[in-house]
Amino acid sequence: MADPFAMLALAIDATIGWPAGLYHRIGHPVGAFARMIESCEQAWNRPQRAGLTRRMLGVVTVVLLLLVTAGLCVAIEVVLRHLLGPLSWLGIAVLAWPALAQRSLYDHVRPVADALERGDIEGARHTVSMIVGRDTRNLDEAGIARAAIESLAESFCDGIAAPLFWLLVGGLPGIWAYKAINTADSLIGHKEERWRAFGWTAARTDDLMNILPARLGGVVICLAGGGGWRTLWRDHHRHASPNAGWTEAAMAGALDLALAGPVSYDGVLHHKDWIGHGRSNAGPRDVRRALRIYVRACLLLWVIAAAMAFWPAEGGWAWAH
Repeated sequence: MADPFAMLALAIDATIGWPAGLYHRIGHPVGAFARMIESCEQAWNRPQRAGLTRRMLGVVTVVLLLLVTAGLCVAIEVVLRHLLGPLSWLGIAVLAWPALAQRSLYDHVRPVADALERGDIEGARHTVSMIVGRDTRNLDEAGIARAAIESLAESFCDGIAAPLFWLLVGGLPGIWAYKAINTADSLIGHKEERWRAFGWTAARTDDLMNILPARLGGVVICLAGGGGWRTLWRDHHRHASPNAGWTEAAMAGALDLALAGPVSYDGVLHHKDWIGHGRSNAGPRDVRRALRIYVRACLLLWVIAAAMAFWPAEGGWAWAH
């Protein structure tokens, strides 16, 4: 039997998330990554530098970020083993918990359904604007509901499935290295001229680290939703990201909805492909259904974590100890 640190981390996150009081006092650990990335970007991503130079400095930024994060986590694990001995997994679970987002994601999406059910379109627009990057001021009920469902599906990968995957594979260094790269991708992994060269390595590394978790996430959502397989295999490539389309297509298929499609950013309409061939007129009931599928999908990840923890040591997963 391996240590059940992943199960405990999931349980803490599902129970309390990252409490608002704690966030207001100390922020969130990813804030440290953000400050480091922003410092490197301000110092090195200067427009007068050649594109190749900026790309190489972006490589240095990612390598530095990974070395600092992984090195610190390895040192922490050594200290935990020294101080707690066989109970060191308890400390690992507590320190891994903030990297998961089961409760947070649920708590951000549920108010969208609440507002739509009350007929409060302006409130729903404001609430969904907290979790999506698109323009929301002109969205109707269907657009708001689709935006919330798309965010829930995509974030299931980078907020839960991928951090859990890397926790199981690499312990504290694995989960926090993933969060560091995911934060870098969010901040600098963009296609705009300012970021294209400097953020290229962050974006490609994030793509690489999400390859297996995204596909696992898509399968888990289909299992939780009792269907959606055909849409998963047919439409996952319709997303601009090589990974986000897996969970979004799975959710679209499970709900029999059409997601994505044309969307506006900063006043500019982008003609994206539709994912799924179901209804596009989503509503609050669909957001509720998506949340139920999401909860069941999270529980299936718990089952995977439990299987890893209770797999017999002899002949089991050699790296799960």
